[in-house]
Parts: sequence; C-alpha cells; structure tokens
Amino acid sequence: MDLKLFATVFASVFVAELGDKTQLATVLFASEGHHPKLTVFLGAASALVATSAIGVLAGALISDSLNERVLHWAAGLGFIAIGAWVLWRS
Repeated sequence: MDLKLFATVFASVFVAELGDKTQLATVLFASEGHHPKLTVFLGAASALVATSAIGVLAGALISDSLNERVLHWAAGLGFIAIGAWVLWRS
C-alpha cells in the first residue's frame, strides 16, 4: 500500500467532509435521543464507503477513455464553476 497516497486521499476527503451536508445530517440523526448512535454511525459510514466505491469505479472507467490531463482540467473547472455558482447564489 502506498501510504503517501493513502494519507493524501484520507486528508483530502476528511477535510472536504467536515461541516458539509453529510456531516450535518449525521449530527442531526445522532442528536435525536431515541436513535442508537452505533446505528447512525454505521449508516453514515456505509453510505460514505458506498459513494467512495462509486467514485473509484467511475474514475477507473472514465480514465480508460479520457486523458488524465483532461480529467484534471475538467475537475478543476467543475470546482471553480461550483464555487462561482455558490458565490453568485449568496
């Protein structure tokens, strides 16, 4: 296992997930007194694993047909577009 890659992916996803809608939804479920905390944790963790698996599979399929440089540009432009859209809406 490439520990440098693991640490980079972990840190990137960890920071990206802090304070986002996913974490807020998990906080709301966990704050309900009658919801078992382990069930909330397992549900949230399973969802993150499933969406990550979809991302890895999609990335593997897309990388077979598109150049890596094109993917980097598309991802960068996508993030810029989302950021501009969020700023414009606020």
